[in-house]
Amino acid sequence: MKQFFIIATPIGNLEDITLRAIRTLKEVDLVLCEDTRVTKKLLDKYEIKTPTMSYHSQSKLSKIDKILDLIEERKTLALVSDAGTPCISDPGSLLVSKIKEKFLEDIQIIPIPGPSAVISALSGAGVPVSDFLFLGFLPHKKGRETLFKEISESKRTVVFFESPHRILKTLESLKKYLKDNKKITIARELTKIYEQIISGDSEELLSYFNKNKDKIKGEFVVIISKN
Repeated sequence: MKQFFIIATPIGNLEDITLRAIRTLKEVDLVLCEDTRVTKKLLDKYEIKTPTMSYHSQSKLSKIDKILDLIEERKTLALVSDAGTPCISDPGSLLVSKIKEKFLEDIQIIPIPGPSAVISALSGAGVPVSDFLFLGFLPHKKGRETLFKEISESKRTVVFFESPHRILKTLESLKKYLKDNKKITIARELTKIYEQIISGDSEELLSYFNKNKDKIKGEFVVIISKN
């Protein structure tokens, strides 16, 4: 049976990769990468010589057709993203859908678990996480304010990603809509040298980042507690 691997890679610290992931990356015929330059750093560290090919959100449908042809030729492929688990807020989900559609029961889709910014942030937040709502990246404009209203009314812990360019505006919106008892946790630079997990209400966090502009770097995971 044909095989297609979905491999989680480090979100920062290159040591955060499983032995199974390293072995599989060495054994497959081709690694599909969000950015081949980023993946090369990981492959070089573990002396992995497997060829790579780019696949990302701007890839044309012809690239998917090429990947399907390679699988038809019984090439074993692995999909990685720049960081973390592919297909989570990531274009890989479309590719996996097309693979399943074409090959039906004649292919094994094999996820190899590993690092996740969402799970890492939740584990260090100290908030109720028996259930949570993950929103990925929030929309830049349309529907953004409506979403903040929904977050404020959620009975579940809410998690989403934010960029350094929009984090202050996001905190302003949370200050506008959130109730006072809602705790916010922000995790940034997870697993890296300047990793930080900080908690408070919206006003406290907005004040902190306005006073510490040097901390507005890296990708942010924002968690709003249900309590």
